[in-house]
Amino acid sequence: MSRLIPFGFSSTASEVLSGVDLTGKTMIVTGGASGIGVETVKSLAAAGASVTIAARRPEAAAEIAQTLRKQTGNQNIDVRQLDLSDLQSVRAFVADWDKPIHALINNAGIMALPELDRSREGCEMQFATNFLGHFALTLGLRGNLAMAQGARVVSVSSTGSLFGPVFWDDPHFRFIPYNPLLAYAQSKTACILLSVGIKDRWKSDGIVSNALNPGAIATNLQRHTGGLRTPEHLRKTPEQGASTSVLLAASPLVEGLNGRYFDNCQEARLVAQRPEGKLEGVAAYALDSTNADRLWEMALNIVGEPK
Repeated sequence: MSRLIPFGFSSTASEVLSGVDLTGKTMIVTGGASGIGVETVKSLAAAGASVTIAARRPEAAAEIAQTLRKQTGNQNIDVRQLDLSDLQSVRAFVADWDKPIHALINNAGIMALPELDRSREGCEMQFATNFLGHFALTLGLRGNLAMAQGARVVSVSSTGSLFGPVFWDDPHFRFIPYNPLLAYAQSKTACILLSVGIKDRWKSDGIVSNALNPGAIATNLQRHTGGLRTPEHLRKTPEQGASTSVLLAASPLVEGLNGRYFDNCQEARLVAQRPEGKLEGVAAYALDSTNADRLWEMALNIVGEPK
């Protein structure tokens, strides 16, 4: 049953966390140096959290972190290198982490690569970056999340998930002709199923996990699509786009919720088919525990068990 949450489409991340004290909490935001990631880090830090920006280009991220320290007055914002498309980089990040984690926000992503590209392991690059890297990261940090005794994992998905499920027999487009949007759709459906998989496995560790659609925000994410094409009245600012992420990461209003999918700070409704016109809702295949189990086993076969 949905809870009464007094936030919606126009709410900003700072509004969602108004009055919330995160002092003493440690959080990680992947891709925290661009797009809605910056606003996510900013809002969490402004509420008192210690925040690590996990970034592929740490030098550029360091400049963003310095700006955010000045804006929030919180000096506990640091940067660590992480390339989600490279499992060696993910493993190095995990091996170097030794603290409890109160919230892991799997925010980083790429979208609609025009040409088929593959990771070192031979995986389609959107699937590798958006899902597999985050899967390996989250799995590797399970012990640190459990140490926090009430940790939250947040996965940023998209309405793109409404364009397709996981292509079980050919997730890496070795037979299916490569389609940038379908590859993106599959990766974002997988992000939702990650939360379902965590719900079904890690409840005894006190870890909850939810996924979300941040909305249509003009960021560098759309560089391969010719820019954001959503009608202006349906677009959000980065501050609004980060609102659902921080709600799920830190708000007491969603305490205990697990394996859900949110949109505009509200739990999304199930849809039987992709809506015409305005895209909203979540497909049943993205919240299906059987699909989550199948994906978990597929991902384990690729990334291996954590050391």
